[in-house]
Amino acid sequence: MSSEACSGPTPVPASSGKTSWSCSRVSFFPPWHAAGTTRPRLLWFPLEGDKPVPKSTDVIKDLVINAGLQEIRAALLEEGLPAEIFVERALRPPLLGNIYKGRVSNVLPGMQSAFVDIGQDRDAFLFVADLFPGTRSGGGPSPSHGRVPSVECLVKPGQEALVQVIKEPLGGKGPRVTTQISLPGRSLVFVPGRAGRAVSRRIEPDGERLRLQQLADAIPGDGGFIVRTAAYGSPPGLLGEEARWLRRRWEEIRSASAGAAAPDCLHREESLAVRVLRDLLTEEVRRVVVDDESTLEKCRVFLRSYAPHLVTRLQRYEGGGPVFEVMGIEKEIQRALRRRVWLPSGGYLVIHPTEALVAIDVNTGKYVGRNARFEETALATNVEAAREIVRQIRLRDLGGILVIDFIDLEHEENRQELARALEQELKSDRARSRVLPISEFGLVQITRHRARPGLESLLCGPCPVCQGSGRLRTPQTLRFQIQRELKQTAGLAPEGPWLVRAHPAVVAEIQGNWSSFLEDTGFVSAEGIQIESVRDFHPEEYEIRTS
Repeated sequence: MSSEACSGPTPVPASSGKTSWSCSRVSFFPPWHAAGTTRPRLLWFPLEGDKPVPKSTDVIKDLVINAGLQEIRAALLEEGLPAEIFVERALRPPLLGNIYKGRVSNVLPGMQSAFVDIGQDRDAFLFVADLFPGTRSGGGPSPSHGRVPSVECLVKPGQEALVQVIKEPLGGKGPRVTTQISLPGRSLVFVPGRAGRAVSRRIEPDGERLRLQQLADAIPGDGGFIVRTAAYGSPPGLLGEEARWLRRRWEEIRSASAGAAAPDCLHREESLAVRVLRDLLTEEVRRVVVDDESTLEKCRVFLRSYAPHLVTRLQRYEGGGPVFEVMGIEKEIQRALRRRVWLPSGGYLVIHPTEALVAIDVNTGKYVGRNARFEETALATNVEAAREIVRQIRLRDLGGILVIDFIDLEHEENRQELARALEQELKSDRARSRVLPISEFGLVQITRHRARPGLESLLCGPCPVCQGSGRLRTPQTLRFQIQRELKQTAGLAPEGPWLVRAHPAVVAEIQGNWSSFLEDTGFVSAEGIQIESVRDFHPEEYEIRTS
C-alpha cells in the first residue's frame, strides 16, 4: 500500500450519492409492508413460448422456518438433510447489512485502517480498501483508479461517515464496515453512484444470461445494478420496478443521514424469515414450511410483492411436534456441534476449529475396503469425506482458513480425482471460496468467506471448567504439583498438621500412591497431613493449609 502526499482529508460521503462505490455481498430488504410505506405494484407477466427453463437439478430443496418469541431459526434442506442453518435471537440481533451514520474515532496509518463509532460496544473496523471509492473489497487499488491513497489522506478523527456492516463481530473483534454501500433486493443489487450492469455468474445457460443482461442494460438512470440468481426467468417489468424501489430506498437513507446525529442506525435488516426467502427461495425450492402464523403472513406479504408465482409454495406446519424435531433438523444440529462426524462407510472426520484456522482430519476408521489395495480404500474414503466435509462446512458455517488432512494418496491421478470431487461439491456452496492444490502430504487449504459467527459460536459458549481449551491437567499431574508445593510450604513453615483439599479424582490419585506421596513430601508419617475430598471443587482446584 503506497503513501501519497496529503493536502487534507477527502470527505467520506454521508449523504451524497455521487461517489463511485463498489459492491459488497450484504443483505438488504426494503420493508414493503412497513407502516406508512406504500408498496409498489409489481406485476408478474408470464413469458410466452420462449420462456427460459431453469437448469435442471436432481437435488430436492426445502426451506423450514421455526419462529418463537425471542428466537427464529431457518434451515435449507437438500435431499431431506440440512445444508444450511440460520439462527437469530432477539437478545443478539445481527448487524450484518445494517447502515449507520458513524463517526471516525481513530485512524491507524500503520494498519491503513480506521475505527468508526457506530453506537455499538466496540468500534467498527474500516480498512482503507473498503473506504477509498473504486478500490476492490479484497484490498489493493482498482486498476482504473491507480494507487490507493493512505488512510490518513482520506479520513480524520471526528469525521462523519455513512457505513454498512459487512462482517459481524467475531471473537474479541468489532464489526467490519465499508463505505461502499450496496442495497440488495431479491432480483437486483443496487450499487449507488456506480455505473454499469452485471449478471450473476451462477446464472446458466448463456441465452438466459444474455436476456437478463439486456433487461439490466435497459434499466434507466444512474447507479450500478447486479442481477442476482433469483432473477432467473424474471419478466421485463419486474426488474424495472425493483430498480425504482431500490433507488427510492437509497434516497430515503441519504435523506435520513442528513438529519441524523452520529452515531445512528439508518437502516436495520429485515427478520431472518424474510432474508431467507429473499436469498434462498428459487425455482428449485419445492416448498417453504413455516410453523408460526404471524411469520407466515410476513412471508406472504414479501412474496406477493417480489415473486407472486412462488406464494403457493408457502405451507403452514400442522404437525404434532416441533417442526425441527419432526423433520430431523434438531438431530443434525446436535451432530454439527460434535467434533467427530461418522461417514456411511465407517470412516470419520474430526473437525477442530481454532483461533487461526479450522483443522479437519480424515480417517478410515472402521472402513477396511473391499480389496487389499490401500490406495483404493484411501481414495474411496477421501471422496466420501469430501462430500461430507462440504456439507459440514455449510452446515456449521465454517469460514476463514480451513486445512483438510486427507488420507495420503501415492498416485497423482488419484489426487486429481479427489481435487475434482472436492471442487464439484463446493459448487453447491453460496459462500466465496478458494481451493489450493493438494500438497504432497495430502493437505488441502481452503479459504472461505466469513461474514458472521459460525453455528457453534451462536449456540455454544466456552466451557467453565476448561475455559474453552478442551484440556484439563490429569489427576497424576496435579498430584505431583501438590507434592512439590506441599514440600516447599512445609519446609518453610514446619508447624502443622497440614490439610490438603482437592477434587475427588485428585484425592483418589493421592491415596492410591500414598507411600510415595509421603516420601516425596518429606513427611515421616501420615500424622502430619490430612487429605479431604471436596466434590464442589473444580477438577484442577486444590488447597493446602494448616488444619
